[in-house]
Amino acid sequence: MASDEFYGIIGRSPAMQRLFRLIGKLAEDEGSTVLIQGESGTGKELVAKAIHAHSARSEHHFVPVNCAAIPDDLLESELFGYTKGAFTGATGPKIGRIEYANGGSLFLDEIGDMKPVLQAKLLRVLQEREFEPVGGLKPIPVDVRVIAATHCNLEQMVADGRFREDLYYRLNVIPLSIPPLRERIEDIPLLIDYFVRFVGKTKKNPLLGFEQAAVQTLVNLPWRGNVRELENLVQHMTILHGGAMVRYHDLPEKYRTAPIGGEGERNAQQWLDDDGSRPEQLLLFSSSAPPPPAPTEAWPEQGIDFNALVNDFETQLIVQALKLTQGNKKEAARLLNLKRTTLLEKIKKKELFASWEEDEEEELR
Repeated sequence: MASDEFYGIIGRSPAMQRLFRLIGKLAEDEGSTVLIQGESGTGKELVAKAIHAHSARSEHHFVPVNCAAIPDDLLESELFGYTKGAFTGATGPKIGRIEYANGGSLFLDEIGDMKPVLQAKLLRVLQEREFEPVGGLKPIPVDVRVIAATHCNLEQMVADGRFREDLYYRLNVIPLSIPPLRERIEDIPLLIDYFVRFVGKTKKNPLLGFEQAAVQTLVNLPWRGNVRELENLVQHMTILHGGAMVRYHDLPEKYRTAPIGGEGERNAQQWLDDDGSRPEQLLLFSSSAPPPPAPTEAWPEQGIDFNALVNDFETQLIVQALKLTQGNKKEAARLLNLKRTTLLEKIKKKELFASWEEDEEEELR
C-alpha cells in the first residue's frame, strides 16, 4: 500500500507517489549529482533532505546553502572556506561548507543565482572531486554529493549566456521535477489535515479543522505559492480561529475571490457557452463554490454536516452575486431569483459586509 508520507513529504497523488519512488532510486545511487527543479514553495529542500536521509550518506552532514540569500562577496568563502591571511580580517583558517559536507550531501538551492566565477570553481569540485580554499594553494580532496535546486529555467539561462553550459550538464545528470500544488489537487485536503495537526502541536487552541466547503474552495485555487502558501494559510487560520472549524467565510478574501485554477479550471470549461464566454450564472461560482459530492466520490466516514454545507454554499452564492453586481442588491437578487427583501434578510442574518447592509437597515425593521 502506498504511503502518504515520505521523509516529511506529504502526498498520495500519482505524481507524488512517482516522486517518492524516484527519490528511492536516486538515494541508492548516492554518487550522482541531482538537479531538482520546481516552482517556489514546492518543497525542493525537503526532497533534497529525503534523498540524503534515504542514502548511505545519511550518517554524515546534510549542508544546505541558499545561493540567492548569501551576498556574492561572501558566498565564495562560505562554500570553499579560507586560509589564515587570505584577506583582511582572516586571522585564522575557516573550513567552508563543501568541506563540512565531506562524506555527506551539499544542497545548493537557487543555483541559478550563482555568479560565473563561482560556477567555474564548483565545476572543478564536480569534475576533480577537490577544491582550493580562498587564499590556499594546495587542493583538498572531498567526497560530497551535490544536490542542486532552482526555480529558474537553467537551459534557457545557458542559451542566454547567463549560466555555464558545462556546469549545467554536470548538474543535470539526474533531473527531478516537483509538480506544483495545482497539478496534484487531491493532496490538498491531506496537506490541510497535516498542517492543522503540525501547527496545532505548538498552540494552546489548535484548529479543529476546515469545513468541507472551505476545503473545496481551496482545492480549486491556483496556489502560486504552492505548499508553502498553504502552510502559511493554515498558520494564519490557527491564530484567528483556534479552537474552531474554519468555514468558507472565515477564509481571507483573496482565497474566496481568487480565480479557479488547475483541475478546477479544466472542469469549468464544460460550462462555457458555444462562443467561449461564460454564462451569467457561472460567474456566481467563480470562487469555487463546492459542488455536491458525486455518487462515486468517497464520503467521510463520519458523514457530512448537511446544514453547514448548505449554509456555506448559500453564502458563497450571495457574496459572488454582490461582487458581480458591485453591491447592487436589486440586481443581485435578480441573478439569484430571490425577492430583494429576502436577500436583504439573508445578508443581515449572515452578518455579511456592513457596507452592503447599512443603507437597508430601516427597510428590514
